[in-house]
Amino acid sequence: MRMNTLGRTGLFVSELCLGTMTFGGSDDTMWGKIGQLQQSDADGLVGAALDAGINFIDTADVYSGGMSEQITGQALRNLGVARDTVVVATKAFGPTGDGPNQRGASRAHLIDACKASLKRLQLDHVDLYQIHGFDSATPMEEQLAALDILVQHGHVRYVGVSNWAAWQIAKALGISARDRLARIATLQAYYTIAGRDLERELVPMMLSEGVGLMVWSPLAGGLLSGKYDRNDPAAGDGRRAGFDFPPVQQDRAYAAIDAMRAIATAKGVSVAQIALAWLLHQPVVTSVIVGAKRIEQLSENIAAADVVLTADELATLDAVSALPAEYPGWMLERQGEYRRDQLMQPPRGR
Repeated sequence: MRMNTLGRTGLFVSELCLGTMTFGGSDDTMWGKIGQLQQSDADGLVGAALDAGINFIDTADVYSGGMSEQITGQALRNLGVARDTVVVATKAFGPTGDGPNQRGASRAHLIDACKASLKRLQLDHVDLYQIHGFDSATPMEEQLAALDILVQHGHVRYVGVSNWAAWQIAKALGISARDRLARIATLQAYYTIAGRDLERELVPMMLSEGVGLMVWSPLAGGLLSGKYDRNDPAAGDGRRAGFDFPPVQQDRAYAAIDAMRAIATAKGVSVAQIALAWLLHQPVVTSVIVGAKRIEQLSENIAAADVVLTADELATLDAVSALPAEYPGWMLERQGEYRRDQLMQPPRGR
């Protein structure tokens, strides 16, 4: 299992991260459609992930109404995991109650939510604390100052965001530098070969500014698992059959599935492993979050870390999944040609 630095920090995390959104759901909720793993099964998954070399676990306070955090923390305790051998990430933003201040990224809510998460996780600190969405009601200065308070108090080691736009992160980085606040280390975002939208603005920003990328839903809600087929889209019986999310452009997604299926067959691996391997070959990716309902499913996902794609295979997958050109991207590409050619000139004497 390869280890990558968490953005522009000195903390190393595994290239695969165990996602715990399948922990704790019940039949009558959205979370139940995603997963209903209870403590003993969760203990098995956490143990298998750690045994495979994964040192990174991600959860959130809204997953199954806090049960995901509670089960995750108990699993670490049941397994006797040494605190300094695991990197634990959680998130806050969504509603944790009916009150108007029990949601969002205000100073009041972030501090309260963090303390509640620590209690459920049975930890004295979390390694990465993330704002789970963009709060248009709270000044960004307040959000960043609240994260910094949590860092200064020792409740949090590093901070990140999830589902933010490139301009929002760039603005936050500027405010943090100006006010000497804890710097955003990571973005947790949706990215798959069937959904490459973040390549337009977010990827160039992250590579420029040293922000790490944690990928959620790397199999597009199960669409890239290999169960779904262009000619029989209802054949899949996985999570996406009951919870059709995240949205994808169907023609481009199935073109990618067709190409991945051919490569998977040639290599003797699964379509899902090719989809995960494609992400692990992208320079911007720090860690890919993989969840599972069964140890066998988790083991298959982990095995994707050993799949090597050739330059030709990557080029094939890139071609079938490429985004349509949009402004200003196509103009930047056109006008930038002069300078790119200059940079590519060989040094004098060669």
